[in-house]
Amino acid sequence: MLPKTDSSDYFGIKTALVHDWLTTIGGAEKTLEELWNCIPSPIYTLICDKTNLRDSFFADKKINSSFLQHFPFGTRYYRNLLPLFPLAIEQFNLAEYDLIFSNSHAVAKGVMRLPHQRHICYCHTPMRYAWDMYDAYLAPLKGLKKAAARASLYYMRKWDIASLNRVDTFLANSCYIQKRIKKVYGKDSIVLYPPVATELFSPQARREEFYLTVSRLVPYKRVDLIVEAFSHLKQERLIVIGDGPEMKKIREKAGTNVELLGQQSDAVIQQYMGQAKAFIFAAEEDFGISPVEAQSAGTPVIAFGKGGVCETVVDQKTGLFFHEQTLSSLIDAICRFEKCADRFDPHVIQTHAAQFGKERFHKELKQIIRHLT
Repeated sequence: MLPKTDSSDYFGIKTALVHDWLTTIGGAEKTLEELWNCIPSPIYTLICDKTNLRDSFFADKKINSSFLQHFPFGTRYYRNLLPLFPLAIEQFNLAEYDLIFSNSHAVAKGVMRLPHQRHICYCHTPMRYAWDMYDAYLAPLKGLKKAAARASLYYMRKWDIASLNRVDTFLANSCYIQKRIKKVYGKDSIVLYPPVATELFSPQARREEFYLTVSRLVPYKRVDLIVEAFSHLKQERLIVIGDGPEMKKIREKAGTNVELLGQQSDAVIQQYMGQAKAFIFAAEEDFGISPVEAQSAGTPVIAFGKGGVCETVVDQKTGLFFHEQTLSSLIDAICRFEKCADRFDPHVIQTHAAQFGKERFHKELKQIIRHLT
């Protein structure tokens, strides 16, 4: 049992939340928000971009950043500081806390702890840079840059394994990630699906004749593949919401039937989700919050059938799968959907998505913490 404190925390113990980096709002950050709502605690993170967070949930929260915060252009080019991430995460002094709860897809799980402290890690994936994205990370590099990156990633792998015993309990955000934790780390874990704001989405009165994707524009999301598919489906309309380093590449691929709206407010996203003919998702994702949000709006999902999405989309009932991340496979799925679009019942889709809501997350998380502490 952990010692009790005078903390006003719901569980009567003093807790800290550790997050990899807070530079934009994505799925991991939405999860962090709900973790805070369940366990109100100081947040520790490598980098905090306060400009991007000024209108977010985190604007008025106590956030402690690492020494990387003071590097020139650190909030923008923080990924270039990857070799320093382990050192930076180890510098946090969390000795005053009873429970450390890390929300990790990179190095947050490697935070230091004392013998009497308990560390629960909510793992969204074993570190992508060091494991499943190793080859993709190295592919565009050449010469000395490639050699330096290979050495850096080799170090990251060794550190990632060496820091395993700092975690007492792993929580996995899907059965897919539970299997990866077992394969990469050799550790058992408890599946806890992330919280999705299902209550914010609803079908609109009238569906419009467009397909939708909402995503950060980074390589592994494969928005480029979606946009390219619509260059061959000129009779169909695609709307892309999101921004990121792939924007220039995607803009070059976009035809006149593709609208790139950039970053949009939650209200705008909710409106488009409820109006779309279907939502398209081409990533191999750990869980995938946006496909669940789309289903919450009663919108069917056309998804790459690998990863966490296989646990949230029911083929032929709440969406359709394509089984290769290729142009022909995606185009085929869209054409199949056109032939059976009327079969999808928005009410059935919305009801299915409701099981991934916030209340379920809070209830299960509290049960887990009570059991472990």
